[in-house]
Amino acid sequence: MSTYTTSESVTEGHPDKVCDQISDAILDAYLARDPLARVAVETMVSGNTVHIAGEVTAQAHVEIAPLVRGVLREIGYDDPALGFDAEGCFILTDLHEQSPDIAQGVSRSTALGAGDQGVFYGYACDETVSLMPAAIHYAHRLTETLAAARHEGRLPWLRPDGKAQVTFRNDADGQPCELTSLVLSTQHAEAVPREEMVRGLLAEVIVPVMGPWLRHDTRVLINPTGRFVRGGPGADTGVTGRKIMVDTYGGIGRHGGGAFSGKDATKVDRTAAYMARYIAKTVVAAGLARSCEVSLAFAIGQFLPEMIDVKIHPECGIDVDTLAQVIREVFPLSVSGMIETLDLRRPNFRRTASYGHFGRENEGFRWEWTDRTSALRSALERAAARNGTSICRKSLSRCNGRDVRPTAPAESVWQI
Repeated sequence: MSTYTTSESVTEGHPDKVCDQISDAILDAYLARDPLARVAVETMVSGNTVHIAGEVTAQAHVEIAPLVRGVLREIGYDDPALGFDAEGCFILTDLHEQSPDIAQGVSRSTALGAGDQGVFYGYACDETVSLMPAAIHYAHRLTETLAAARHEGRLPWLRPDGKAQVTFRNDADGQPCELTSLVLSTQHAEAVPREEMVRGLLAEVIVPVMGPWLRHDTRVLINPTGRFVRGGPGADTGVTGRKIMVDTYGGIGRHGGGAFSGKDATKVDRTAAYMARYIAKTVVAAGLARSCEVSLAFAIGQFLPEMIDVKIHPECGIDVDTLAQVIREVFPLSVSGMIETLDLRRPNFRRTASYGHFGRENEGFRWEWTDRTSALRSALERAAARNGTSICRKSLSRCNGRDVRPTAPAESVWQI
């Protein structure tokens, strides 16, 4: 029986992503002045107004309005005709200090306590070289390429708002084998003829990214309503943290519910999710499984997780309880340890706020490193020896994540 996987991505000009970038830009600005700043900032955009609220405790001051306008200009909201623009928008700010009840739980001693309770997930699989699910991988590549075509002037009629969605049919092993549907929706200038728009998007975005997958029967939808002139915050309200599936794994694997953007590293919504991805990616990169989901549970004010759970497929004779035990040895799971290991005091978060927090290997995000694969494999073998068991050698073969392609060569049917 065939199964299907669908994931979506949105561009940096999508209203929700505008909010994520503003929130993370504010976080970065505080961290640049005070690496120990406590920040939890939410943004909402609607019409030509930006609303900013939240809690900040820092030995620093940040001018919010110029920062916000700079972010909007970089995204491309620089024309009043869009209904939302960097120079003309109203900016309303309501920031206050973190609750002392929360603060006393975080700063209990020299070690940090968790800033909240919750369960947080990380996932990895061998469908792509970045060890991300193929559906979200390609959805992000489409929106990134769409934005690049706008910024570079190759499609001058493009506007900032846009999104993509891809659907794969999976084979009996659960691996993507056929692209059945692709949706690309993008804001555009009113004057551009639809035929020019379709040809341009096919030539500059769709074929360069998805060419090997495209077949005669691939369903490709470009601006399905036929028109997308009004877009961005001028047409739709945006809120921080409303695209959590876009931020993570596209609906593959579970999500704890907590959003990331605007939160400093004492908020385990962000830090524990990053560590869980780091662990899951290491498990797959070490050849221990084709896919892995790691979950960590924390209680507010506590230094260490209340739970670590690991799910792998296929299990290949590995005892998951032993694997969880070994993970505790190889990876620092205290709040302070996670922050130090992943270098989360640096002002580097705005770059995470578009095109996913995971699967971006060449951008310096430490949760994407696979530097502990040998340590994990060695520790697992030692644990198995102590327990008088053995590890299936096949399961310890090196896993090279593969950039998936169709099982049969795609026909050259998409000529622009």
